[in-house]
Amino acid sequence: METVLRPLIVVGGSVVLTLLIGWATDRLLRKADDQHSETPLWGLLRRGRIPYQLVLCAAMLRGSYDEAQLLQAHRVGIGRGLTLVLIGATAWLVVRITAAIVETSYSRYARAHRDPARLRRVRTQVSLIMRVVTAIVGVVAAASMLLTFPAMRAAGASLLASAGILGIVAGVAAQSTLSNLFAGLQIAFGDMVRLGDTVVVDGEWGTVDEITLTFLTVRTWDERRITMPVSYFTSKPFENWSRGGAQMTGIVFWHLDHTAPVEAMRERLRDILRECPAWDGRDYGLAVTDTTPNTMQVRALVTAKDADDVWTVRVTVREQMIRWLTEHHPYALPRVNTADALLSPGSPNGRSGSADGAVRRAHEPPRTGRG
Repeated sequence: METVLRPLIVVGGSVVLTLLIGWATDRLLRKADDQHSETPLWGLLRRGRIPYQLVLCAAMLRGSYDEAQLLQAHRVGIGRGLTLVLIGATAWLVVRITAAIVETSYSRYARAHRDPARLRRVRTQVSLIMRVVTAIVGVVAAASMLLTFPAMRAAGASLLASAGILGIVAGVAAQSTLSNLFAGLQIAFGDMVRLGDTVVVDGEWGTVDEITLTFLTVRTWDERRITMPVSYFTSKPFENWSRGGAQMTGIVFWHLDHTAPVEAMRERLRDILRECPAWDGRDYGLAVTDTTPNTMQVRALVTAKDADDVWTVRVTVREQMIRWLTEHHPYALPRVNTADALLSPGSPNGRSGSADGAVRRAHEPPRTGRG
């Protein structure tokens, strides 16, 4: 009877005690979260209740397994398995606690500062710091798990002797990966590009959607995702439209006939912008910037608060201006001129020369026969 009750008491008691401690801890965290709603720390800590209970249960079972006298033939294997579970759950819990602390610090910073550019920079740094912490904790946990096996501890001396050669080989083989890793850290703390920045890479413009230690993802305007190594942003030039402020100036071009009413177009541009919600009201302008034998180039300058709004203003101005010219000034639109060319006065074959000759002959006195 004792051989049956002892394992049930030990295992069942460990499980029940784990559930009770986990429930009590969750109640305390929920109460603290209700009393301190200004900080999300306690609510974020509640996300770690599963690894927390795993740590408690694994620790209790590991400490009391010898007393249970259950499956004694597999005592070593079960004990090692519980140790592995304990190490993994502890690493999981450390990552959750670190994430809660980091997220709480960022939320306090976000409440204290309203600058979007600064917030994006800090958010990028926080994301990369969490990835580094997760990677370090994962490596330490994996190494600790391997060291629980006696064969791995015995092989440690031989591995240490060849660590120098292996390090050189690994460094050469992982040169690209290491360069991306250091480039990711440089981006995080060098403020080169941040989450939410509008950038232009390889002729494509979009918003930075994700930054990791090795790659960066740009979400384009048509919802495509461009993934590239972070070393690209440290080795090649690129446009960052959000750095130093998101305000932008847009340009709209028209190719019109030389008779186009430029002054009336300036007034119409002002009316269009006043009715466009995306225009920020900072500035606008219209001028003739170039001319060709058949057309002239008219350029409009418009402003907006960011890249998305300046695109909206540009397409609105272009569309409504062309519609207005078509309805009220159709002669201003470019056309192919098929009229006869006017030759210079005095040309032997020119119309003006023949007409002038006829006029002169009409006013000349009549000639006599004397010569």
